[in-house]
Amino acid sequence: MERAFGRTITLEEHYASPTFMQGAMQANREMSASPSPQMEYFAKLGKSLTDIGDGRIAEMDEAGIDVQILSLTAPGVEQLSPDDSQRLARASNDALANAVRQHPNRFYGFAALSTPAPEKAAEELERTVRQYGFKGALINGHSRGRYLDDSFFWPIFAKAEALGVPIYLHPTLPTQAVVQAYYQGNFPDTTKNPGGFSGAAWGWHIETAVHVIRLILSGVLDKYPKLQLVVGHLGEGLPFFMERLNRVLTIEVTKLDRPFASYLRENVHYTISGFNFVQPFLDLLLQVGIDRIMFSADYPYASMSEAVAFLYQLPLSPEDKQRVAHGNAELLFRL
Repeated sequence: MERAFGRTITLEEHYASPTFMQGAMQANREMSASPSPQMEYFAKLGKSLTDIGDGRIAEMDEAGIDVQILSLTAPGVEQLSPDDSQRLARASNDALANAVRQHPNRFYGFAALSTPAPEKAAEELERTVRQYGFKGALINGHSRGRYLDDSFFWPIFAKAEALGVPIYLHPTLPTQAVVQAYYQGNFPDTTKNPGGFSGAAWGWHIETAVHVIRLILSGVLDKYPKLQLVVGHLGEGLPFFMERLNRVLTIEVTKLDRPFASYLRENVHYTISGFNFVQPFLDLLLQVGIDRIMFSADYPYASMSEAVAFLYQLPLSPEDKQRVAHGNAELLFRL
């Protein structure tokens, strides 16, 4: 079948370095605020995660995906001690840079950052962007219950704006206190399953949406107005609530420089990443426009082939499919 949309670029595609698989999983078990079964689940996908070479490229070819922007898989390094986080972030970034060098037409990179040490994280972002040509960074949610609206983390945002690279805000599981309060009750305990109520079914999407709202309310996008964020999964539920947020969280309430929805339309970009559903896609399209929506598969947690099939069936013009498939990513990441 001839492509009506040219090449395909996906940008919520995950990997894990051998060092991460060996060390970080154990460290996350011991230190994370989130339940350990998340790490057990990721460990089962180790072969697909650690293959950032010919095997992955063969799968991309079969599915019809030309380019992946790779990021270290959740739970990442955000739940570790500052020293462990810095060590594993740097080792993972170096491993990713090597894969990008070997396959420069197929892979690009997002940096892993040690958010528990924000100044060091900012230095690592600059190192990977300038030395390796990375296209930004991906951050997996909170750091042991501490969210990025805390100005403690803002050196990362200052550096991202100065470098002109986006920050991809990816889900992580809610803190254990939230899991106990909201996701355990008079129903089967699904918290032992990363795909359950507190995880990929609901909790970590809502967690990410709340995180974005917190960031906007903190004024970080007034302080760094050129900063661009990216969220996946068709906006983590935010498009559905956009008009409500805008109506209730007025400038008089928030003391921000702009209406609430303008931040979601001017400082945030959205990817598909495993949400291959037409109705929420159309809602996102109506809320933010075609120029802020980008293709993604969420490999290896979702199928590349299914993502491409979804792109084919979207009720868009060929020109708009090209924007989603590659054009918007090329502009944002200067590919």
